[in-house]
This record gives sequence, structure tokens and C-alpha cells, in this order.
Amino acid sequence: MQIEQIEVLDFYKRFSPFKELPDDMLADITRQTEIRYFKAGQHILNFNDPIDALYVVRSGAVETFRRTGELYNRLSEGGFFGEMGLLQQHKVRFPATAIEDSLLYLIPDAIFMQLFGQFEHFADYVEVDDHTRLKTAVARYTDANELMTAKVSTLIQQSPIVLDQHASVQQAAQLMTAHDASALLITQNLADQPLSLCGIITDQDLRTRVIAQNLALSTPVAQVMTTNLICIEQHQFVFEALMLMLRHHVQHLPILKQDMPMGMITMSDMVRYESQNSLYVVNNIFRQTDVEGLANLKADVQACFLRMVYEDANAQMIGAAMAAIGRSFKQRLLELAEQKFGSPPIPYCFLALGSMARDEQLIVTDQDNALILHPDFNPKQHDAYFAQLATFVCDGLDACGYPYCTGQIMATNPKWRQPLPVWQRYFQDWMTQPTPEKLLNSGIFFDLDGVWGQVHWAKQLNEQINKQARQHPRFLACMAKNALTRTPPLGFFKDFVMETDGRQQNTLNIKRRGTGPMADLIRVHALAIGATVKSSSERLDNIIAANILPQGRGQDLRAAMEVISMVRIRHQALALRAGQIADNAIQPDQLSDFERKTLKDAFKVLSDAQRFLKFHYQSIRIS
Repeated sequence: MQIEQIEVLDFYKRFSPFKELPDDMLADITRQTEIRYFKAGQHILNFNDPIDALYVVRSGAVETFRRTGELYNRLSEGGFFGEMGLLQQHKVRFPATAIEDSLLYLIPDAIFMQLFGQFEHFADYVEVDDHTRLKTAVARYTDANELMTAKVSTLIQQSPIVLDQHASVQQAAQLMTAHDASALLITQNLADQPLSLCGIITDQDLRTRVIAQNLALSTPVAQVMTTNLICIEQHQFVFEALMLMLRHHVQHLPILKQDMPMGMITMSDMVRYESQNSLYVVNNIFRQTDVEGLANLKADVQACFLRMVYEDANAQMIGAAMAAIGRSFKQRLLELAEQKFGSPPIPYCFLALGSMARDEQLIVTDQDNALILHPDFNPKQHDAYFAQLATFVCDGLDACGYPYCTGQIMATNPKWRQPLPVWQRYFQDWMTQPTPEKLLNSGIFFDLDGVWGQVHWAKQLNEQINKQARQHPRFLACMAKNALTRTPPLGFFKDFVMETDGRQQNTLNIKRRGTGPMADLIRVHALAIGATVKSSSERLDNIIAANILPQGRGQDLRAAMEVISMVRIRHQALALRAGQIADNAIQPDQLSDFERKTLKDAFKVLSDAQRFLKFHYQSIRIS
């Protein structure tokens, strides 16, 4: 061995995790080590560049950074970096810069992976601690997405084009022509009040509400504008804007700053930020004229899911996009049902329940839905119509890839097809006279959202829940008890515990043992603090702000939720790519070492959170 190599070997023998390795392995590492020199201020690694070696600091000092520019770590002699890039698709995750003249040793990727797979102490050391490993895994998903970091205000191309509500439709058309605009924001100027937004008029409005109706050109825009505005605040994210446009099927979205219009974006503005597939799928859904046409879109839905996964969308983005697509199927089926059976005899609201209501739906999901009917509902006069409508919609959803709920939580079940006062009594009874058994099958109703019809009734029920739930500790205790019935699949020594039933034998049911219990425990805390938001991520924001969890536990829980969700998502995507039926049955031996370790970390966080949930509500005695 040459003198220079002896110096390298002596260096490795001084620092962990190398000094614990066998001598023959250290000698092999030394022979394959490359030596590089970097001047102070020189960039060593750039975000998302390919990486093929572990970098070890021989002398000098190096800083690594998050993609946002925030300092991640400062390393000196014996420190190393680049390990997360090697473990995650061989792309740099944390950029690095020399802050002093620095000499670095580079250990080739092949040697690094051999050490990682063969020596447990080495794998544990380079992955630091459980929480750091979790947060680093999550950083890969969040850093890769401009949608989650770009503010919607960055999409504004020009100042808002506005017109007073008393102006004529001819003036509106002239202004739109002059500015080559497809829509105008309509304002009103009330005495002693600032200018405010009161409506919007689009090209389509002029065609369908003015020209087609043969209205005079002098007609005030106030008579034909849309007043039920969907808007977004300038500080919100591009992703939130996309979800609003998908959910409400609008092509134009006004952007407000303290209730004042500062601009407007269109669907075309979103194209450069998001896969067009999800937009096209939603648009195609509303073009279909029958159930067969809707069912033929299943392949498009799967393609949209796959594209989002392989473009590194995170779990929140994928869940919200798939929920928007699911809602669109329901809405179009309800339109077709009303065309087939005629107008409803009384008003109604069609509900989405569970993961769709939380904006957390994936490609493998069944349907959970219900109907709220007008208080004047008379079973003899009206139920035949709504039974037909419910059957048509649920059969249609099944044909479109949303299987029937095995627990019969569907609008076809008369119990879940009731007038508003009955629903109000349901929730009153569940919260004031709870038992774990009574709530076992009804817990899903505490995630509800209106998707069609009188959606404000769903809002009323949610307001009732938010107001009353925290006033009934025994109800919360029962919900907590049910949330603990499904536990993470970890044994005494943190090994995975496999399923033993049916065709999923010797696998992990990632929904039953992971994402399901995660959503359950977050829901309980959200009910306890009266959170009005629906998604688990937003609920967790509220829970962290309420300080009901131990310091740092909320952030750990968020990281664990993302890791478990993404393992589930990627498992389903791999099955679809292979032409197989996607499911929730994970085989641990098919995961990489890093994925297995990270998933165990996430399950450990979930297990700890369940123990806290049990402790937090155990003072309430349940008979």
C-alpha cells in the first residue's frame, strides 16, 4: 500500500462509522477512495444533480443546505455528506459548498451501498436518528414540488381588469376586446365603503346569457354576471388554486388581497405548474353523456395517478387531485341521474364521506356516500325517486372504479338517505349518548363534505359537529378507543408484524395498519379542539397550533404520515405499471433497506402517538 493510501487508511480508522469496520473492508475502501480539493466558496454539489459517491471531509469545512437555502449542516474533519442522495435515486438532496479550503475523500457508490447493506451499525450511523431520517425522506417530496411552495400571486400576469356593475354588456365586451381578456371582474362602489368585488363576467356568459337570450346591448352587467364567486387570497399556494378550480369547475379564479382584487388566473396559467392529465380528466368527465363513457375513463384516471407519482408529487397533492376527480364523477353521475329521472321532487344534498371528504383519496378506494333530504321529505311521495337516484349513482361509481362499500355506507341504504333533521339527530345522539360500538361504523360520518345540491346543509352538519364534539368528553373518549383498534404493524423488536388473513397473508396492509389509524387519531384531536378544516394535514396544523401534543410530536407525526402515505402510493403505482391490480398489501422484502427503516420509523411515531391518545383521553370512563 502506498504512503498516500496509508494516510487515508489511518484517517478512516479514527472516525465512525468507518473505524468499526473490518480491516479488510477498510483496506478495500482505501484503495477505491478518490481525493478532491475544493477552494473556499466553491460549490461541491448542486440540488438534484446526479451523485455517485459519499463525500468525507478530510480537512477544511463544508456547509450543506436545504433547497430553500436554509443551512442544514456544517461539517468538519470526519464529517460526511451525500448519503441521502445515494439512498434516494442518486440525486443530490442537500447542496454543499466549501466554506474553507477543503480536502475531501470520495467513496464510490458501489462501496457505500455494500457497506449500507452489509453492516447494520454503518446503516444506522449514516441515517442519523429516526426523526432526521423521517424528515429527510419527506423533504424529497416537498422540495421537488413548486406547486407546494409557489404562491398564487406569482401567476398574476397583469393588474385586474375591472368594470362597474352599472356598465352595459356592450362596454364589457369592448373592454374585454381591448385587453384581449376572456373575463372581467365586476365591482361595486357603495357609499362610505371601499371598492369591492361583486361578480365576474366571462366570454361564455356573454354568449349564453346575452347573445343567446337576445338581450339588449344596454343590459347592465349586473344582470348577467356570476355572483357566487370562487376566489383565493394572494398568500395561498398554486396547488390550492388548482384544487379550487378543479373542485368548482371554474376557468377563472380572482386573486384577492384583503378582499381587494389584485389579479386573476385562468386554467391556462396552471398548465405550466401541473400535469395536464388531472385537468383533462375532470374536463372529460363532464363531457360524457352516459355511464359507459364515464367508465371508459378509468384508464385515464390511472394514467393521471401514475404521472403525478412519477413527477414526484407528494401525498397531499395526489390525494387532493384524486378526490377532485372522484367528486367530478359523482357530480356528473348526479347530472345524468336528474336527466334520466327528472328534476328532484324536493331539494337534496349528496355527501362524500371518508377519504374523499378529507381530500385524501387514492387509486384504490371504495365509495362512501349519503343523501341529505329536505325537511319536507315524505317517504311515500319522495323516496322512490331518491332510491332510484342513489342506485344509479352508486352503480355508476362502481362501474367507474369506485367499488361498493362493503359496510353499506351508501345512499342506497335507507338509513343514510334521510332528511336534514334526522341527520342532525344522528349526530346529536352519537355525541351525547356515545358508545364505542355505536361509533364504530359511524365514525366515517365525521369526515363529510357536500358535493352536489344543497351543499350548505353539509356545512351546517359540520358546524354542529365542531360546536358540540368538544363539549362531550365521553364522545371523544369513545372515538379515541375506536382509533386504537388498528395498530401499526410493529412487533416487540420493531420487526414488521404480517397480516395472517386471506390473500393478504404475509403482507402489511398499509391502509388498515398505517394511513387508516393515522387519520383516525388526527380526527379525534381535531374534534377535541373544534377544528373546522377537513384534511388530515390541515387538521394537524390546527392541532400543533393548539399545543395539545408534546413539543415536536406534531412535526414528527406529519413526517410519519407523509412517509406511510407515499409508501402506499408508490406500491399502488408499481402495481399499475406492471399491469396488476393495485392494492394496499405491502411486502416488506420488496422495499429497499432505506424504505424499510424509514417505514419502521414512521410506524414507531404512529405507535407513540396512539399511546399519547390513549393517555390523553383515558380519564374518561367508558361503560
